[in-house]
Amino acid sequence: MKDSGRKPGRKDSEKPGKAGRDDRSKRDRKLRDSLGNPFLWLVPFLLVVILGWAVFSSMFGYRTIDTSDGLALLRDKADTIESITVIDGTQRVELDLSSTYVQPKKKGSEARPLGKKVEFAFTDAQAEQVDRLVQAAAPKDGYNSVVPTTTWWSSLIQLLVPAVLLGGFMWWLLSRMGGGRGGAMGFGRSKAKVGSKEMPDVTFDDVAGEDEAVEELEEIREFLSEPEKFRAVGAKIPKGVLLYGPPGTGKTLLAKAVAGEAGVPFFSMAASEFVEMFVGVGASRVRDLFDQAKENAPAIIFVDEIDAVGRHRGSGTGGGHDEREQTLNQLLVEMDGFDANTNVILIAATNRPDVLDPALLRPGRFDRQVSVEAPDMAGRAAILKVHAKGKPLTDDVDLDLVAKRTPGFTGADLANVLNEAALLTARSNAQLIDNRALDEAIDRVIAGPQKRTRVMRDHEKRVTAYHEAGHALCAAAGAYSDPVTKVTILPRGRALGYTQVMPQDDKYSTTRNELLDQLVYAMGGRAAEEIIFRDPTTGASNDIEKATSTARKMVTDYGMTSAVGAVKLGTTENETVLGLNATNRDFSEQVAATVDAEVRSLLDTAHREAWEILTRNRAVLDELAEELLSRETLLEKDLERIFTGVVKQPERPLWRSDESLPVVEVAPATVASTDGEAGGESGDSHGGDFWGYNQ
Repeated sequence: MKDSGRKPGRKDSEKPGKAGRDDRSKRDRKLRDSLGNPFLWLVPFLLVVILGWAVFSSMFGYRTIDTSDGLALLRDKADTIESITVIDGTQRVELDLSSTYVQPKKKGSEARPLGKKVEFAFTDAQAEQVDRLVQAAAPKDGYNSVVPTTTWWSSLIQLLVPAVLLGGFMWWLLSRMGGGRGGAMGFGRSKAKVGSKEMPDVTFDDVAGEDEAVEELEEIREFLSEPEKFRAVGAKIPKGVLLYGPPGTGKTLLAKAVAGEAGVPFFSMAASEFVEMFVGVGASRVRDLFDQAKENAPAIIFVDEIDAVGRHRGSGTGGGHDEREQTLNQLLVEMDGFDANTNVILIAATNRPDVLDPALLRPGRFDRQVSVEAPDMAGRAAILKVHAKGKPLTDDVDLDLVAKRTPGFTGADLANVLNEAALLTARSNAQLIDNRALDEAIDRVIAGPQKRTRVMRDHEKRVTAYHEAGHALCAAAGAYSDPVTKVTILPRGRALGYTQVMPQDDKYSTTRNELLDQLVYAMGGRAAEEIIFRDPTTGASNDIEKATSTARKMVTDYGMTSAVGAVKLGTTENETVLGLNATNRDFSEQVAATVDAEVRSLLDTAHREAWEILTRNRAVLDELAEELLSRETLLEKDLERIFTGVVKQPERPLWRSDESLPVVEVAPATVASTDGEAGGESGDSHGGDFWGYNQ
């Protein structure tokens, strides 16, 4: 945490030495508590007792001998036997001898003394023989027959030992499920992690590329640190803040930064942790989580992936009485229980705000909804600079160029790019991260690792080269397409090669002509295969899939065809039984046939245009393919040299959804200003007989 420029309400952190001592004392106290647990000492004691009993029995008890040796002892050495005990049930004979018995030498074993107490076993068939020999031996102290009976003490032990073992196992299982607080029955307690008040390690300085979101959350920080400033003017801070956006954009980081800036405890918990196997656990954990936060107010509660419990009630297979909905109901009740003096703010994050229950989003609960989107070019450059700290880069590395080459990347993607570059550098035993490592890292994040072991035949390699050359040439010849930055035929991921077409700047909308050019260069690979080899391959399947999807959206979503018009066809249902999005067709079979015909027309037109481009620039196509076969990868400078002689496509004529609508090339207001006359009624483009009403 930086001390310079400390914002109002920011708490000074304690010395690192004190924090370290506190951590050590906590660990020592936890260790002492664990050692003081009687159950911890009971188990080793029992093990020692059992082991000692086994050793004692083996040393001073009866030693087992073979049945043949025992019968021979009764028959031939009866004078050495002092007493005999025949045990029925276990079929054993115990012999007390006057002298040490030496086991006879046998194959594989030496003769060894066994002591004065031996025993042997016999079967039911040998019982008569054993009885005869025992009576014939007539030992000095006599013989005895024993029938074992179970005493009440042994029966009690046999009953208690399994019960104790089962109880101990259940206690251990419940304590593991409890997750900390509450002991063995603490499964209803919250598992929220409390951030240290003395060690806020994340600040707004660690957040880059999300300036708008930081500005919105700055107000939250000020309220937590200076609540009287707002109460003096009667202002109420939002009880809840919902952060929504694509995965990896930094929603969790923003929530931690608010807590770090305000210097307050941070309670973090995933929404899926509320719901487990016991009914009512989710609601209990919600209550416990809010109780913890109120006890430590001012505080921040952060619930990640809140859509796990915050979905529309009544959806799914559980109906309206499942455990998830009970948890949601308790969450709604707790958020309503906040008063103006409770300095507890709930921050939640989700990737799908459209599936949340409307009761969560109403004012009074999640009053403020902050969009955390993928950063623009300046934001990506700032994020790269944050993640580049601690990574040695060469002097020629320009992070702005890296940001330009990564449109649409989130903060997590950019962090992954720099990490992959560092891993590649370490793998090659280099000391500095260079542009080559960054280039390879970007390719790995986009398309996956390169498959160096995949060996293609010369013909397949040639087909791939012409396929990618067709894509690149159609993109370069298009009047509305973005520049081609890279072409390669090296297998990567599931692709045999790929062509990168990157925009120069961030784009937030796409024109119809740009979409048509995308269809053209998507079909360029297939057209090149047909022109050169007359035998297309399956390599264009992904291109056809993407082109078909784009064309269908142009017809059904964007209203870019005259036959269908500006009509949204099909409604998307977010709530299905399987949890997947499904599109319901709410139009007739006739309209569906028209949609299919328009999609087919768009794709056929794109294929014909790609054919014309490749035929017109056949020499450039061959040169590009040969360069790819020899060098395998071509970058932007090489492509600019090869595409010097490309014949560009002419601009398309003006498209109108309705041909009856007139088009005014120059607005009347522009003409009036050009003539030096003031605009007014006469300068209105909708005046006069523009629409033909006054004819």
